[in-house]
Amino acid sequence: MRELVERTIDSEGVPQPAGMRRGRTVTVNLAESPLGWLRSRALIDVPQFEAGERLRADYERASIAPSVTMRWVERVDGGGGDGLDPTSAQIAAKRRFDGALAAAGPGLADILWRVVCAGEGLPVAEKALQWPARAGRVVLTLALDRLAAHYGIG
Repeated sequence: MRELVERTIDSEGVPQPAGMRRGRTVTVNLAESPLGWLRSRALIDVPQFEAGERLRADYERASIAPSVTMRWVERVDGGGGDGLDPTSAQIAAKRRFDGALAAAGPGLADILWRVVCAGEGLPVAEKALQWPARAGRVVLTLALDRLAAHYGIG
């Protein structure tokens, strides 16, 4: 299934919130991410989806994921537009990410990280966490609700 939408990204390729129009736009298939898949089937609501996307954006901006190759990005625009140099922006994103996971709580942070950040599907995350089948969606929605409250969404 393909559900194509236009999204705005900044100069580093990190998705921007819906109202921001700085940067360039790209076409994204929402069905490719587990969070987008859940949203396209109305299994999570808009505030939950936006909270998850904000967490994922901070995860990507903080460059927490392991890298396979070097990053050969040449800056031609002079900076990120948020007033921070790249290292400071990365540190700030890591702090926001850590604060958001702490706000979700120890039992809910695991499912958030696996589904939202690592891109695991719910069945894979449930198996890895040794949960019963279909328990992951309930726990994920609770975690996304806490995350939305932390971000002040909805």
